[in-house]
Amino acid sequence: MKFKLLKKHKKDSNKWLSRHINDEFVLKSKKEGFRSRSSYKLIQINNKFDFLNSSKNILDLGCAPGGWLQVSKKFSSVETKILGIDKLDIEAIPGVQFYKGDIFEEEVVNYIQVFFRTKIDLIMSDMSPNSTGNKRVDHLRIFSLVERVVNISTKLLQKDGFIVIKIFQGGMYGDLMNNMKGSLKNIKNFKPKASRKESPEMYLIAQKK
Repeated sequence: MKFKLLKKHKKDSNKWLSRHINDEFVLKSKKEGFRSRSSYKLIQINNKFDFLNSSKNILDLGCAPGGWLQVSKKFSSVETKILGIDKLDIEAIPGVQFYKGDIFEEEVVNYIQVFFRTKIDLIMSDMSPNSTGNKRVDHLRIFSLVERVVNISTKLLQKDGFIVIKIFQGGMYGDLMNNMKGSLKNIKNFKPKASRKESPEMYLIAQKK
C-alpha cells in the first residue's frame, strides 16, 4: 500500500517526501519499532561483518535519534555496556546510557573513558554534517568528522576492536584512506541495501592495529 501526500509542496520536496513515506525501510522501521531506517544499515553491516555479538563495550558517536543504539542493544549480550553521544537529546533506551555533548570537546572524551574504564570493543559513527550546498566545504566537514572519530578510536579502541564509520565517496576519499591506514587494518568498504542507491554514502569497517 502506498500513501499519497495531501498537502502541496515544492516539486523536489514533494518527491522526497513521497519517496520517504513509501520507503521499504521506513515502513519496516515503524512496524518493528526502530527509530529510523538507518537501523537496517547497521543490521546489514553486522550481518556481513559480525561484530555486535562479540563486543562488550560499544560506543555510538552521533547517535541521535537512537536507531543504532536500539540495534546494538538487541544484538549484543545482556552484559554489554552501550554508550551513545550526541549534541541532540534522544528518548531514553532501557539498558543504554546517553551523554549529551560534542565529540570535538575533550570533556566528552573524558566522560567516555570514565564510563567504560577500559578499552572499547566497538566504535560506530553514522554521522554526516548538514549540507551547505558547497561541495568543497561539505567534503571538508565530512573529512573533519571522520578524522575525529578515527582519532578517538586511536585513543580508546582496543587492539583488534572494530570501527564502523559512514564515509562519502568524493574528492577527499583517497586522503581519508591514507590517514586511516596508520592506525587501522583490515579496512573494508560496504554499502548496505538500506543505503539509497543514489546516495554517495558507504560504510568503512576496520579494526584497530
